[in-house]
Amino acid sequence: PIEFGDRTQFIYLNDVARVEKGIVEPLSDIALISGQPAVTVGVFIESATRIDRWAGDAQQILAEFEAQLPSDIRLDILFDQNIYVTDRLNGLIFNLVLGALLVFGVTLVMMGWRSAVIIGAALPLSLLMVLGWMSVFNIPLHQMSVTGLVIALGILIDTAIVMVDEVYLQLRQGQPAEIAITRSIQHLAVPLLSSTITTVLAFMPIALLPGSTGEFVGTIGVNVILALSSSLFLALTVIPALAVKLSEATPMLKQEMQREQGMQEEQTVQSSTSSIASIFNQGINLPHVGNVYAWTVGQVVRRPWVGIGLALAIPLVGFSQIPGLEQQFFPAADRNQLQIELEMPDAASIQNTQAVVQQLRDRLMQHPEVEDVHWFLGENAPRFYYNLVGGRENESNYAQALVQLKDLSTYALTQTLQAELDEQVPAAQAIVRQLEQGPPFDAPVELRILGPDVDELGRMGEEVRSRLAGLNHVTHTRSSLGRTVPQLKLTVDEEKARLLGLDKGTIAQQLDATLEGIEGGSILESTEELPVRVRLSNADRGNLAQVESINLLPPGPPVSGPSISNLSGGNGNGNGMDWIPLSSVATVTLEPEQARITRFNGQRVNTIQGFVEAGTLPDTVLGQLNQQLEDIQFPSGYSLSQGGEAEERADALGGLVSTVGLITVLMMATLVLSLKSFRLSGLIWAVAIASFGLGIFAITLFGYPFGFNPIIGTVGLIGVAINDSIVVLAALDENPHARMGDRHAVQTVVMKSTRHVLTTTFTTMIGFVPLLLDGGEFWPPLAVAIAGGVGGATLLALYFIPSAYILLKRRNSYHLELAAKPQLVPH
Repeated sequence: PIEFGDRTQFIYLNDVARVEKGIVEPLSDIALISGQPAVTVGVFIESATRIDRWAGDAQQILAEFEAQLPSDIRLDILFDQNIYVTDRLNGLIFNLVLGALLVFGVTLVMMGWRSAVIIGAALPLSLLMVLGWMSVFNIPLHQMSVTGLVIALGILIDTAIVMVDEVYLQLRQGQPAEIAITRSIQHLAVPLLSSTITTVLAFMPIALLPGSTGEFVGTIGVNVILALSSSLFLALTVIPALAVKLSEATPMLKQEMQREQGMQEEQTVQSSTSSIASIFNQGINLPHVGNVYAWTVGQVVRRPWVGIGLALAIPLVGFSQIPGLEQQFFPAADRNQLQIELEMPDAASIQNTQAVVQQLRDRLMQHPEVEDVHWFLGENAPRFYYNLVGGRENESNYAQALVQLKDLSTYALTQTLQAELDEQVPAAQAIVRQLEQGPPFDAPVELRILGPDVDELGRMGEEVRSRLAGLNHVTHTRSSLGRTVPQLKLTVDEEKARLLGLDKGTIAQQLDATLEGIEGGSILESTEELPVRVRLSNADRGNLAQVESINLLPPGPPVSGPSISNLSGGNGNGNGMDWIPLSSVATVTLEPEQARITRFNGQRVNTIQGFVEAGTLPDTVLGQLNQQLEDIQFPSGYSLSQGGEAEERADALGGLVSTVGLITVLMMATLVLSLKSFRLSGLIWAVAIASFGLGIFAITLFGYPFGFNPIIGTVGLIGVAINDSIVVLAALDENPHARMGDRHAVQTVVMKSTRHVLTTTFTTMIGFVPLLLDGGEFWPPLAVAIAGGVGGATLLALYFIPSAYILLKRRNSYHLELAAKPQLVPH
């Protein structure tokens, strides 16, 4: 009973109010799992925790919890990251093993089984050392760190190949084991150290890359650097000793060395054809191919300008393709999931949104490729992928879906679903997107208009948005200042209010208590205390006329809350005072208001976002939009900047090149100190620049866009591509006859270096085959950039370097001859 009137009258609560137990209304968020209401829990673990072990413990706990649930409640696991991580790591480890076997096979064919065994030993030894260093530096074993090892596979044995080849050459010349090891190390220490340092420096920008992109791919560079450093250590210590031990343990090899003792080093082509046995023992030998190759080297050293032109032809073609390269940041992920973002009209209630998402789910489930659809209304879904953008909450018109597919997502399926959802809900925005790699961004195409006036920002933003929406392959657009929501506007007649003893603050407080309600105590249910909230019914609160008829409490003795008469809109005199209708002192209207005013770096901003068809490069659309905006003049104080994928790509490239200056100086210093000549160092730099063109040529040839992965592949290629050129150039400069410009000596040195140059080239290229076979669009562009560039760099090492070296020495000889001529001094 409730006391009222003169405190002798009572009324029951259920006579004037509806009492019910329920949830907070309106709901701020709803989860619809497989079309049914559910409670979802997202669990995140610490980065240092092994997810496979943690997942096993979690599965056990969940099984125990599920056993305690009632029969009509079930527990479903919507997403388990451990499954994806395990599959990806298993695939990468398989690629690692496959790459090692392929590298061993190439070495076996090129150099014979003895060299292959020694060089093959360098692979597990180097990898074990890298794993040890990873433990020291707390680098976890994840997708990027394992990929770094895969990339390093073909590169890290280059030093071992050159060292084994040199040790066996010394042994064939009759040198004792100790002298063979000593001379090999003395001969190769500087070139191998120089080539390793330059390669390490080439991967250093990737390892030092700042920001979110560095967190994503930086481990690739770190692991490549660790692998190369470990390989150099082994090549200068363990590998030569193993080569000598194997030769001493193999009588056949001793006899072979004795037979070959005294043979001239330049004899490279034998009259007998290669057999399987000879390939197995000594490596492949193709006399006819060798004769043709020897003839081409001879022609090049006789006509060095022709050799330079032929070697630089492909890099020049690559550089010519730069203006037409399509830009991309990171490609879509190879994942059996899609995400959908739904935005209803701003005034839509969460019940309206729920009705629409149920329709969309029914439509999606008609596709045989779709396994299930889970919707999350009012806020973002729990983060089921690492780079999803969150931050949406308490938005009744917003929903996000996790679409589980039976197979990997494709551009065609994404485009089909997008077209169907656009047809299903033309009044809303339903954006179907594949999951993407790399740092997160809200929209692929994004422009920011900054300025002081909100109305002007809105006008210019609408102009830009309309032009963006008119472009081909643009599915949806939106602007941050283009959203309006209905607002209840209360215009108070302050003079009337003052006469009645009211002010704006008092009116606001009483309206809040009446419409939003006040807590009128609590009840105890079992062990839980439930608050009791007193407020108008939903029907009354949603009726503008009913809101206008709300009575206000006039000045008088303090009361604990609104009376029954106040809540019901009546004119009773519960405490002896007359109520004041709201309409007598204020006018209530419903008006559209700006949903929010967004800011960027402290300035007001209107952010224009565009979403493109799956498979369409955002850079292509952005280029078209920039042409459309050339005739727009922005007033003074207003500016236009880019966001989205373009901004993230620019930031990543800026971080990548931020260390280029310092690394260039260090590379130049390394080359000058090792080659003891600025001119010879210049030749290596010419090879480095040309290799960049080779990488671009390979990317263009295979039709990949110039994304961030090809960029870091091309950067790494520079360090890898110059290794063979350094070894060849060092060998030329050590030969006294070649140093004098003797063409025959230059040809001899090049022919002698050809086998290990080709071996290192083939092993490097074959090491990237697993990444190519892995498919998708993420790793193949990187593999193509490095493998294709290294293949072309072989021409630079075997043709460009000797040609340029002869021209350089010929010029030096010319200057020496001029200096030696007697000078006539006039008297």
